Amino acid sequence: MTDPSTTPQPRRYDGINWIGVQTLYLREVRRFWKVGAQTVAAPVVTTLLYMLVFVVALKGARPPLHGTPFAEFVAPGLIMMAILNNAFANASSSLIQAKIMGTSTDFLTPPLSPLELTIGFSLGAATRGIAVGLVTAVCVLPFAKMGVTNIAVILWFGLTASLMMGMLGVFAGLWAEKFDQLAAVQNFLIMPMTFLSGTFYLVDNLPEPFATISLFNPIFYMIDGFRSGFIGHAEGSLWVGVVMSAVLTLVMSWACWSVFKSGWRLKS
Repeated sequence: MTDPSTTPQPRRYDGINWIGVQTLYLREVRRFWKVGAQTVAAPVVTTLLYMLVFVVALKGARPPLHGTPFAEFVAPGLIMMAILNNAFANASSSLIQAKIMGTSTDFLTPPLSPLELTIGFSLGAATRGIAVGLVTAVCVLPFAKMGVTNIAVILWFGLTASLMMGMLGVFAGLWAEKFDQLAAVQNFLIMPMTFLSGTFYLVDNLPEPFATISLFNPIFYMIDGFRSGFIGHAEGSLWVGVVMSAVLTLVMSWACWSVFKSGWRLKS
């Protein structure tokens, strides 16, 4: 009879398995960095095309908005759009690829808790979003002379937005069973919410009830708050945006922890 004392036991960790979290995080970063032309360069080119169409081609045709030149108004919104879309895309594509290719055991077999899986995937997604945002910011500088009025506001909304959208990407990647379903989420939910959030216009100019509806769009507060860090003016309440982004990030963190704990669409 086997002596229980000599039977191999699963390794136990006190607190968080930081080595495992770091490994998962680096896996996510290296995964998108290996195809940087597709995951980093392509979104930047798309943003520059928006700048060319809405700013360069219409130069002089668009008046300042709240005293801010149109190019300087649009640029922060485009940067935030790049952050949001790429953070979502990183986590969602990673998980659906793992499910379709049968490689989900790579992160389910190691001793990683639901909290550690949440940290690894969300930080990996946030890293891609912020990396694309930084490159985009550098590339739009020749078209818009952006100043910085509040770096803390810029960092807050940039980090919370990338984390929130990364964790939303976790849900989409777990829910979708094929790439068509994932594309539907991005095309019919994420894209309309980002385009209808005041990136290219003042929400105050919208007719009712669309102006009021926009105030319930969380992405509006992400873009509006992020932009205010550059131009020093926010359309909506900055504090509402700060509180909403904090609450949504915490709620999404708990929700991601819950789905990883239950193994929803991963272990069944």
